Amino acid sequence: MLFVRDLWRRHRRKIFVSVGVLGSGYFLYKLYGAHRSRLDALERELAFQRESEELMKAQMQSHFENIQRISDTITLPHAMHNLSCRIAEELDLSQLLERLIRGKGQPNTLTQAEKLALWDRLKILSFTRLALSIWATTMISLYTKVQVNILGRHLYIDTARSLGSSDSLETKDAVNREDQQKFLGSVDFLSQHGLPTLISDMEAATKEIIKGKQLSGLFNHTALHETAMHILNKFMSMGSPHSWLKYMLPEDVISHSTSSSSGEQLMVEARAVLISAEFGSIVEISLKAVVDTLVELVAARFKGGSLTTGMPLARVLPQVAQMCPLLPEEPSKNQFIKIIRSIPEVELFFTLLYANMPSA
Repeated sequence: MLFVRDLWRRHRRKIFVSVGVLGSGYFLYKLYGAHRSRLDALERELAFQRESEELMKAQMQSHFENIQRISDTITLPHAMHNLSCRIAEELDLSQLLERLIRGKGQPNTLTQAEKLALWDRLKILSFTRLALSIWATTMISLYTKVQVNILGRHLYIDTARSLGSSDSLETKDAVNREDQQKFLGSVDFLSQHGLPTLISDMEAATKEIIKGKQLSGLFNHTALHETAMHILNKFMSMGSPHSWLKYMLPEDVISHSTSSSSGEQLMVEARAVLISAEFGSIVEISLKAVVDTLVELVAARFKGGSLTTGMPLARVLPQVAQMCPLLPEEPSKNQFIKIIRSIPEVELFFTLLYANMPSA
C-alpha cells in the first residue's frame, strides 16, 4: 500500500495527463462519430433528393413527350383536316372555274358582262382563300405549339407537387386528362365557330387590296408576294388590336383574364400568350416565310420563268386557286408547317416560353 502511495506521488502528474489525453480522445471520437452520422444522413438526404429530381425530370419528360405526340399525331392533323374541309366548303372555287371553262368552250352561254363578273368574283375569292389559308394554317400551327408548352409547364408543377418538391410553387388545381383533352380540342374553335366571320373579314381586306388590279394587267412573282402580304397586313390591322382573337378563342375567354378552374386557367394562359408582343412578332415572321415559299411554288408551275417576267393576272388566278388546298394539307406532308416550325425565331420563342412561363 505504501508502495502504491509512493508511486502515485511520483507519477500522479503523468497519470492526470494520460487520463486527460484518454478523455479528450474519447470525446473527440464521440464528436467525430456524431459528425460522421450527420454527414451520412445528409448524404442520404441529398441522394434521395437527386433521385426525386431525376424521377421528376423523367416523369415530366415522359408526360411532355406524350402531349407533344398527341398534339402532332392527333390534335394538329385533326384540326388541319377540319380546317381544310370547312374552307373547301365555304370557299368552293370549282363552280366558278367550271362556268368559265364552259363559257370558253361555248361562247354563247355567257355574256361578256357575265364573264367579267365571274372573273372578278374568281379574283376576289382566289386571293381571299389564299390569304385565309395562309393565315389559318400559320395560326393553328403556332397555337398547337402554345398549347403543348402551357400543358408542359403545368405538368412540371403537378409532377413537382406529387413528389413533394413544390414548396416554392403556388398551389393550383392539378390539370386532369379531361382538362388536357378539352384544351387541346380548343384548336378546333376556328373551323367550327370562327371561320364564317374570318372569311367575311378576309374577303373585305382582299377587296380593299385588289380592287385596282385588272385581269389583263401584268402580274409577276413580286406582285403576287406583295399582294398576299398586303392582304394579310390589312386584315391584321382591321378592328381593334388583337381583334383576330375572336376567330381563335371563345368570347368568354377573350373578355376574362382570370379563371376559377384549371381548365379555364389553361385557356386564359393561352390568351395571354396570343396577345403578347413576342407572339405577334413570330406570327409576322411565319406569315412572311409561308408567303415566300408559296410564291416560289407558284412560280415553279410556270415554264421558262414566265411569272418572273410577268403575265396577265387572269392566267395566274387558276394556279393561285390550285395552291390553296396545299396550305391546310395533312401535317406530315405539309411543307408550310415544317417551314414555320423550323424558323429560328419560332424555335427560340417556344424555348423561352416554356422556360419563363409563370407558374400561376
